[in-house]
Amino acid sequence: MNRDLVSGEWKRAAQTLRAAELLAREGYHEDSVSRAYYAILHAAKADLFVRDVVAESHAAARRLFGKHLVLSGDIEPRWATYLGASMDERLAADYDTEASFAVEDARQECERARAFVERIRHYLLLSGLADAELGTTPSDG
Repeated sequence: MNRDLVSGEWKRAAQTLRAAELLAREGYHEDSVSRAYYAILHAAKADLFVRDVVAESHAAARRLFGKHLVLSGDIEPRWATYLGASMDERLAADYDTEASFAVEDARQECERARAFVERIRHYLLLSGLADAELGTTPSDG
C-alpha cells in the first residue's frame, strides 16, 4: 500500500465534501452535486490504493471498486450503488443544461457523500492507517 497516495486521495475526498456542503448552503445546487460526487470518487480511489489498485478513469474507479472491494466482501454492495448513482447525478449536473437541482437534491447528495466518505474512513482505519496519516476528517472545517 502506498500510504501517501491513500492519504492524498483521502484528503481530497474530505476537502471536496466540505466544498459540496458549502456550495449547497450557498445555493449552488448543481455545483454541490458535482463536488459531492468527487468526494465519493476520491474516497473510492483512496480505498483502492489500499490494495495498490489504480483507477485511471471515472468508469474504471466504479468498476474496480466493485471488483476489488465489493466482490471481496470488504465493502457492502450499497456503497457501489452510491458511487454509480452519484456519478450519474454528477454527469447531469455538469453537462445537462436542462437538469435542475433543488436545495433538497443538493442536501441529499451531500448526505450520500458524507455517508460514503465515513464508511471509507472506517475501512481505511481497519486497513491499518492511523488518524494522523489521514490528516483530516470530513467534519474538519
